Amino acid sequence: MTAPQLRLFATSICFHLLIQPILAQKDRKFEIHTVAFYNLENLFDTINDPLKNDESSPIMEINYHRGEVYRQKVKNMARALSQIGLSRSVNAPVVVGLAEVENRNVIEDLLKEECLNEHDYGIIHFDSPDRRGIDVALIYQKKLFVPTRVSTHEVKLFDREDGYRIFTRDQLLVSGLFDGEELHFIVNHWPSRSGGELKTRPRRIAAAKNARRMVDSLQSVDPYAKIIVMGDLNDNPVDRSVKIELSAKSDKSKLDLKDLYNPMELIFKHGIGSNAYRDQWSLFDQILLSEPLLKDDYSSYRYYRAGIFNANFLVTPIGRYKGYPFRSFDASGFTGGFSD
Repeated sequence: MTAPQLRLFATSICFHLLIQPILAQKDRKFEIHTVAFYNLENLFDTINDPLKNDESSPIMEINYHRGEVYRQKVKNMARALSQIGLSRSVNAPVVVGLAEVENRNVIEDLLKEECLNEHDYGIIHFDSPDRRGIDVALIYQKKLFVPTRVSTHEVKLFDREDGYRIFTRDQLLVSGLFDGEELHFIVNHWPSRSGGELKTRPRRIAAAKNARRMVDSLQSVDPYAKIIVMGDLNDNPVDRSVKIELSAKSDKSKLDLKDLYNPMELIFKHGIGSNAYRDQWSLFDQILLSEPLLKDDYSSYRYYRAGIFNANFLVTPIGRYKGYPFRSFDASGFTGGFSD
């Protein structure tokens, strides 16, 4: 007699999902997969695209060994991605949302690296009108996830004073079958705080409303839709854009059917973040889940645990920024690091 299979769906925030089996009965076994989001920090190629504002990208400002810098940058990104969740699920992440990629070509180069190539990832990417020339994307292991519907959603922003158009990243919606079960992924990279948090706040609120409309649309078709919203939100879990506009809550017991659960809020309140500035940690990189992913019925995939992948090689080892994320670029050029 075969033992029943208890399947756990586990998500990863920004870098990593810390996953481990619940104390299980002998007649049960668990199948754990990882979903991740990673901001790749200016993954540009070395080609000057006349249709994009890519001249100001860090790699284009490097006048020596630019090709070598690019190859090392790609290798570093692949190394980090391949190890997310590996120690627990014995597999690289099945689905990964990406931010700050210039085009499809850089993603293809990323997936050619040996540590990722063996997993046979597919790519979903669209060029967006962002003024920096960066986009969001989604990669997935073809053997475990089959996309069925894909769409890109523009966030229209206008300056309050001058009325001119502000171009930012589109939001990506991918629906598909995750090991045979329908899941929906919304990948975001909201407008930055450059120019001041207060001044730019309405832009992130507008982006949040746009993402919320996408969630509402999915739930209008199926109130029990399993939805994962992920991305670099450039706001913390306690900010209005996330708490109010996305209807995100940190207490599972207080969730209504159409609310989103944000496991990152409690992590943030414990002083843990994914990026740092002036000795203050922020948790802009977040993954949120719709309420049906939290049910106790383990006949299908369910959320288990979220965390931040913080391997030693991702941390600045020495100097002024010791303990900070080991970023790829600083004022002096390429550092040999990973992401900010």
